[in-house]
Amino acid sequence: MHSFAWWPTLVVLAVATFTDLRSRRIPNWLVVPFMLAGLVVPAWLFGWHGFGQSMEGFGLGALVFGILSWVAGMGMGDVKLVAAIGAWVGPQQLLLAMVLTAMTGGLIALAVAIVGSFRGDAWKSRKIPYAPAIAIGTLISFFSR
Repeated sequence: MHSFAWWPTLVVLAVATFTDLRSRRIPNWLVVPFMLAGLVVPAWLFGWHGFGQSMEGFGLGALVFGILSWVAGMGMGDVKLVAAIGAWVGPQQLLLAMVLTAMTGGLIALAVAIVGSFRGDAWKSRKIPYAPAIAIGTLISFFSR
């Protein structure tokens, strides 16, 4: 676990969750500076090794969530957010965070389907904001390592 990543990640996840719930968007003004800092700070603290870990985490997040975006219609804001988180935490913790995110997202989707079935619109297509699942999965990964 990269303890230096805790506070910036917590702040960005809180804002991303709020904006995704409110407007179904994760803004670039939030994610892009977080992403750039995630590539610079570990390099500054740990040299080339830190930069390599940041690039691996960034690449893993961009690849996995990029494929999900292409196949399943996930938004690009989610892709950029996970790639930025990967830049901060590295590939090992990001892998755990993505597994926890998938589990959380599945539970949220199940809850939305159950609530929808009570209202009679269970089979209607609806978009689910994914930043809350990303936030929960990532934050649990900080405590799991």
